[in-house]
Amino acid sequence: MDTVDATVERLREQCLSRGASGIQGLARFFRRLDQDRSRSLDARELQQGLAELGLALDMAEAEGVCRRWDRDGSGTLDLEEFLRALRPPMSQARQAVIAAAFSKLDRSGDGVVTVDDLRGVYSCHTHPKVQSGEWTEEEVLRRFLDNFDSSEKDGQVTLAEFQDYYSGVSASMDTDEEFVAMMTSAWRL
Repeated sequence: MDTVDATVERLREQCLSRGASGIQGLARFFRRLDQDRSRSLDARELQQGLAELGLALDMAEAEGVCRRWDRDGSGTLDLEEFLRALRPPMSQARQAVIAAAFSKLDRSGDGVVTVDDLRGVYSCHTHPKVQSGEWTEEEVLRRFLDNFDSSEKDGQVTLAEFQDYYSGVSASMDTDEEFVAMMTSAWRL
């Protein structure tokens, strides 16, 4: 295992040792590390923060971690990139219930959830903004879908995007049983 992977694993283990509260505390930790208040971490800020946790990296290693986690090519880590990198891997049980929920939404079976798919499973005629005339049913469906869509908001949600959304939710739940029960209830599986 290279230094970057070992560092990620050590940091993840420290967070997981505190359960879901450890993962949730990462956002506070991130804000504390962001010394210049830019809402992103550069390699120096990351290096100093990891040193606080007893994870000493030289600058080249800190830059390597930044490059590995930097999904948007900005050269820095925003909070989402930081949290995504440190999320624990999901168990098979969690992945299976996410796939079941996605399949329920994907009425066409083409591997992509669209507004047309949602019309068959998500009723919005009683939504307060539809009843007030502020939004159309189409707008409600689109906004609902946008919750799961990537940052591009193309109106199509893939299984990978759906899993990515729920990996964030999963990180805040300590047990598979709790996560599966929540998903089963939320999606009426």
